[in-house]
Amino acid sequence: MPSTPSVEPSFLARPNGWRRILAALGLLGVAASQLACSSLGDKLPGVTSIVTPYKIDIQQGNVVTSEQAKALQPGMPRSQVRDILGSPLLTSVFHADRWDYVFTFQRQGLPLQQRKLALFFKGEVLERVESDALPSEAEFVSSLDVRRTSDKPPVLQATEEQLKAFQARNAAPAPTATPAPAGTAPVAYPPLETTGAGR
Repeated sequence: MPSTPSVEPSFLARPNGWRRILAALGLLGVAASQLACSSLGDKLPGVTSIVTPYKIDIQQGNVVTSEQAKALQPGMPRSQVRDILGSPLLTSVFHADRWDYVFTFQRQGLPLQQRKLALFFKGEVLERVESDALPSEAEFVSSLDVRRTSDKPPVLQATEEQLKAFQARNAAPAPTATPAPAGTAPVAYPPLETTGAGR
């Protein structure tokens, strides 16, 4: 009996052939996307460089201005110094005759502001003061205002043309008074409080 040649089914005709091809193509796609993302990541900015979290302003210590420092005089008692500057930030048990006032202010995007003031006492009276350069109150407040873009104040006076344009735009016709009809008596209202009422 003649033997029939056995025909081997093709790869695609096998039961799991299509699945294997699709799985291989999927793996190649994932590998290609990973390579593309890694090469793009070097060229594009990351999310953290575009979106930054909000950081609150951090203020620590006592604000001491130059006006307050000028008010200090040798010979002042501690209570009077405390009234002018407030309680010291640092006091030491080992250095009871020294009070330290330290101020730091950190704002996102701006350099750290730091100032120190040291007061030395002899007994209960102020002997001497050592301090960094202290700003005036106006300088300190202006350093906190980040919305100001220039030191030029806005113009608060209108020109003649602006005044004329305003008057022309807001000129309203004079209201005409309607005369009261003849023969009507004026309306009388009772008093709000009675006189002689006890409280």
